[in-house]
Amino acid sequence: MKLLTKELEKKFEQYPLYSQEGLGGQAKVIAKFFNPVGAGTWLITEGEQRGNGDWEMFGFCHLGSNDMAELGYVSLNELEAIYFPSSGLGIERDLYFPKDITLAEACKREFGYIPSYMQSAENDMEQTM
Repeated sequence: MKLLTKELEKKFEQYPLYSQEGLGGQAKVIAKFFNPVGAGTWLITEGEQRGNGDWEMFGFCHLGSNDMAELGYVSLNELEAIYFPSSGLGIERDLYFPKDITLAEACKREFGYIPSYMQSAENDMEQTM
């Protein structure tokens, strides 16, 4: 499966690295990548192409444990390099992931919880409205 489409590239033009900094759980999720045969989900909020042609992306990385999940960076090359020979599958892009979903909403939907550091940002946003 092609992980990065022309449509996603255009979205990343609107959401380059650091463009949603400080939004916490209110950041918009641009893409969801996942391991189809086990643990591993990446909720990507920003991305930017590097000079070497690779894409650096930022988002919430959940590798199977709520305690170890974190915001961080992943490159497209890293995701494309993950391959499971026994199944013939690699990392996939969720074609049916909702558009215009916040990171907090996506965490609740995907993992059943919102990390505490996203909750405080969410509460701050609600108090200013």
